[in-house]
Amino acid sequence: VFAHGFGCDQLVWHRVAPQFEDSHTVVLFDYVGAGGSEREAYSSERYATLDGYADDVLEVCDALGLERTAIVGHSVSGTICGIAAARRPSRFDRIVMVAPSPRFEDDPPDYRTGFSRDDLEGLLRLMDANFMGWATALAQMAVAPEVLSRELRESFCSADPLFLREFARATFLSDHREVLARIDPPTLVLQCAMDDLVPVSVGRYIVEELPAGIFQLLDIPGHMPHMSHPHAVVDAIRRFLDAPHEDLVAP
Repeated sequence: VFAHGFGCDQLVWHRVAPQFEDSHTVVLFDYVGAGGSEREAYSSERYATLDGYADDVLEVCDALGLERTAIVGHSVSGTICGIAAARRPSRFDRIVMVAPSPRFEDDPPDYRTGFSRDDLEGLLRLMDANFMGWATALAQMAVAPEVLSRELRESFCSADPLFLREFARATFLSDHREVLARIDPPTLVLQCAMDDLVPVSVGRYIVEELPAGIFQLLDIPGHMPHMSHPHAVVDAIRRFLDAPHEDLVAP
């Protein structure tokens, strides 16, 4: 199962997901409010926090009867998948978190992201005041080269503005570090070495808090390696899925 991050939809996985169709049943979906989902199903109350998105993940698994699933979540979806796994661990065999962050705001001295509360509030104000400028700035920060940042910006601009604003607040102003210790399935954290949105220290923090966490540093820039360097992401996920389960949970 591939879960897209903020501002995207399932199409963002088109460079990665097909590489697993020869060995796995591949499931792609859009969170309610994104992509081709039924927009009338969106509820500001349900999606005020990431718990509503975790409900989406579990409902997809329930609808398809998925058990012992490998789930891959990008950015905020790493946290969302973690919340879902903490609730229903039997659903998930392995988790891959690509450039995850359980909290985007600095919490010194032990947790550093590079973003203050004022920085994040300013990002949200820019989103309200100049949506195109916000989309361009965030896309350029997240991925290079220009052709890929343009693709991401177009994804932002195709989404419903209300959905994006509320998803942004749930993403950038939340703190879900406490859930990490309750994520039992073996979890691979894929961290980009030069990510302007999520520093390496956050990836290492996550692995230290997970009961069965594995850290892999990708020597590539950006926050969207599945767009910019899909082969590196595919190789890392495949090695993780092929590893014996006992090797992943050993101390």
